[in-house]
Amino acid sequence: MTLKVPPPQGFYNPVARYGDIVFTSGMTPRQDGKLLFSGAIKVNDTPDQHREAVRLAAQNALMAARSGLTKGEKLGVILQLQVFLNCEPGFAAHPQVANFASEYLAEELGAASIGSRAAIGVSSLPSNATVEITLTVAVDRP
Repeated sequence: MTLKVPPPQGFYNPVARYGDIVFTSGMTPRQDGKLLFSGAIKVNDTPDQHREAVRLAAQNALMAARSGLTKGEKLGVILQLQVFLNCEPGFAAHPQVANFASEYLAEELGAASIGSRAAIGVSSLPSNATVEITLTVAVDRP
């Protein structure tokens, strides 16, 4: 299976591995190199308005993490999920929006894979992306 990891938008690698831990760079909601979701989350937006953006960024982060595996390995526990949200001051539903990333990852890796998480509001993200996600994941060996 060939993974389609989003190409870096700068001088970095999309994934790094140290021992049995895989770290992803920040992944935004891109498909085929094109940013599909941009702009700040508005104060009165409902979390569900950003479901697709968060799931796409999580999918890209998962593809990057999987690209750091060798044959026969699989991803285990997510040691740290970081969800950065480009949002207006006063937006307060960070955990609810970040839940879409956790839910997607649980669907793909199983509920037992979900570990710690941070949902962080920021004033801007690269290319004005709505969301950026990073993963730190333990590798399970056969």
